[in-house]
Amino acid sequence: MQILVTGGAGYLGSILVPELLNAGHEVIVLDNFMYRQSSLNHICCHPNFSVAHGDIRVKSTMNEMLKRVDAVIPLAALVGAPLCNKDPVGATSTNRDAIFMMLNQLSKNQIVLMPTTNSAYGSGDKDNFCTENSPLRPISQYAIEKVEIEQFLLQHPNAISFRLATVFGMAPRMRIDLLVNDFVYRAVHDRCVVLFESNFKRNYIHVRDVAQVFIHGLEKFESMKGEVYNVGLSDANISKKELCEAIQKQLPEFVFIEAQVGKDPDQRNYIVSNDKIESTGYRPKFSLQAGIAELIKGYTMIRNTRYGNI
Repeated sequence: MQILVTGGAGYLGSILVPELLNAGHEVIVLDNFMYRQSSLNHICCHPNFSVAHGDIRVKSTMNEMLKRVDAVIPLAALVGAPLCNKDPVGATSTNRDAIFMMLNQLSKNQIVLMPTTNSAYGSGDKDNFCTENSPLRPISQYAIEKVEIEQFLLQHPNAISFRLATVFGMAPRMRIDLLVNDFVYRAVHDRCVVLFESNFKRNYIHVRDVAQVFIHGLEKFESMKGEVYNVGLSDANISKKELCEAIQKQLPEFVFIEAQVGKDPDQRNYIVSNDKIESTGYRPKFSLQAGIAELIKGYTMIRNTRYGNI
C-alpha cells in the first residue's frame, strides 16, 4: 500500500514511518521540518521511502501528494495546549483547517487513519470514567479542534479515529514536554517535581504501541472502519502522584512534593476504557515501567543545556 504520512518526521512519525516500511508499505513523508529535525536520516536508504518538504496547508501541495497514495495518516499538527496557545492562528490553520481541506480532497476509496486525543473527555463524567460513547468536554483549543475534526472525519466512508492517551517513550525526534517524559526528565536531572492537584488521573501509552495501532488498523481496516477507538494502557489509568511513585521505584532518590495551594493549568482528569480496541485483538507491548526505564537511559544522553555552561 502507498501511504502518505504528514508530519512524518515528528515524535510519532519518526517511530511509525520505519514500522510502515518494515510492514512492506511504500511511504511518502510530507513535513515542514519546523524543528530542523533529522529524525528520518536512517531510513533514506530504503527504496520504498520518499520525502517532501512542504506545508499541509497548501492545497496544491496536498493535491499532488494525495494523487499518489492509497491511505493517509495525518500526523502534522501543532500539538498540545501550550504550543496552540502560543500560536492560536497557526494551530487552527494546521490542526483543523488543513485537515478539513485534506478530507475534502480525498476520494471515497482512500483510507484515513486519524490520530485524535482522549483529551476530548476533559474532566470525564461524575466518576471520571470514559468510553468512546462518553460525552466530549474538551478544555483546550487543541482538544476542541480535534473533536471538530473527528466529527467531520467520520463522514468519510473509509476512516478510523484513534483517540490517543498521553504518549511516552524515546523517539528520534524527542518530546520532553509530554507528562511521563517530562516527569522522568525532571527525576533524572533535577531529582524533584512539585505536583499540583496530584490526584488528577489520565491514561498513558508508549509511542511504539501507538505506531503499532496504526499498523493494526491497516491490517484490520475493513472490520474497524467507521469507528472511534481509545488507545491506551488499561493498567495505566493513574494519577500524577501514582506516576511519581512509579518513577521513584526506579529512581529512589527522586522526591515529589504535593502542593497544598495552587491549580494545575492542565485540568484533564479522567479514566479511559480501552476495551473496544482490545476487542479487535490489539494489545500494547510496552508497560509504563518499561517506558520509564527506557527514558532513564535516554536522558543520560539528552540534557537541555542550551543556555547552560555544563
